[in-house]
Amino acid sequence: MELTFAQFVQGFTLPVVICLLAGIGLLIVEMFTPGFGVAGFLGIAVLIAAIVLRADSFASALWTLILVLVIIGLILLIFLRSAAKGAISRSPLILKDSIDEVGYLSSQDMEYFVGREGVTETVLRPAGKANFDGVKLDVVSEGEFIPGNVKVRVLRVEGRRILVKAVEKETAAQHPAEAQHNGVSL
Repeated sequence: MELTFAQFVQGFTLPVVICLLAGIGLLIVEMFTPGFGVAGFLGIAVLIAAIVLRADSFASALWTLILVLVIIGLILLIFLRSAAKGAISRSPLILKDSIDEVGYLSSQDMEYFVGREGVTETVLRPAGKANFDGVKLDVVSEGEFIPGNVKVRVLRVEGRRILVKAVEKETAAQHPAEAQHNGVSL
């Protein structure tokens, strides 16, 4: 038996229409709200229920499925086009803010600190924080304990790891004659 358009339309009873509208509404809600996909899964389930309720034959089920897919495709097309160029792109749903570069240093920028001197803000055991001209960095000593508020120098940068050494100890070790003259013993 062949399905005519009039027979197809007559098969849309009130429960079928309610299921179609509810399913499409739930899919639209899923497009606009962040979440775990509950509205989307419920929308798909209700649309499948509408197809099953409408299906008095295989042909009517197939045509109903095609109709549902076309409607969902059109709604998705409208949504994506509007998100890119239309009213949705001007709404609070689309993030327009960007992260400022102030205060952000990438690992390549850390090479700038090699040889610079700063002051430890916390105790280095061997990791802690140090201040270099107003920039607070996570630093690591060469395994030694360095108390807080001590001058340190950046020896090298390995990725995000910044290796420092206390300036006083380094000076005394490099210049023993000066260290003995200043009353520091080795």
